Amino acid sequence: MAPAKKAAPKKAPPKRAWQRMLSGRRLDLLDPSPFDIEIEDIAHGLARVARWNGQTLGDHAYSVAEHCVLVEKLCTSLRPGWPAKWQLAALLHDAPEYVIGDMISPFKAALGFDYKDFEHKLAAAIHLRFGLPAHVPQSVESVIKRADHASAYFEAVQLAGFSEEEAAAFFGRPRGLAPIRLKPLAPPEAQKLFLRRFEKLLAAHESETAATKRR
Repeated sequence: MAPAKKAAPKKAPPKRAWQRMLSGRRLDLLDPSPFDIEIEDIAHGLARVARWNGQTLGDHAYSVAEHCVLVEKLCTSLRPGWPAKWQLAALLHDAPEYVIGDMISPFKAALGFDYKDFEHKLAAAIHLRFGLPAHVPQSVESVIKRADHASAYFEAVQLAGFSEEEAAAFFGRPRGLAPIRLKPLAPPEAQKLFLRRFEKLLAAHESETAATKRR
């Protein structure tokens, strides 16, 4: 009598690689699609992600949503008359953090390039969703980075307990920018602030795009 065949081992079910958003969208984290991205999800998430791992002064954490609005404002100060599409890109520069959170720079460095690759894929999908190039020009990226460092300086000194000298050593001392006073907002207020700015910039971007096509 022939020995009974062993049953083939059952395959483990595939690991879930998507996140369900409050909008009902399911965002594939490994291959994000622009069609699964909604600004309401981004605003909701960013308003509830704390900068500086929450180690800031105030009754509320200083949110990534507020940081994004500040960076866009600083970019506009640095480049008056910038096209709306680049202002919108500045507002969305940390938008991937609505999914991955705000990791401090030393931890990002420890995770390496796999993390950065995922972050870049998600950023590209977000840009395409709102009519922006998947990747912005280096000249635009440089302005956003300068404003990002200036924002980090103001946040570090006013909210995160850094001395001016320490903040300047890490982020550089802002030049050509008026001093800004920061006030951490409750998440619903931060969410509304971000959405209002987004809606204004998106309308301006669409108007500029339409005008270009008519030429």
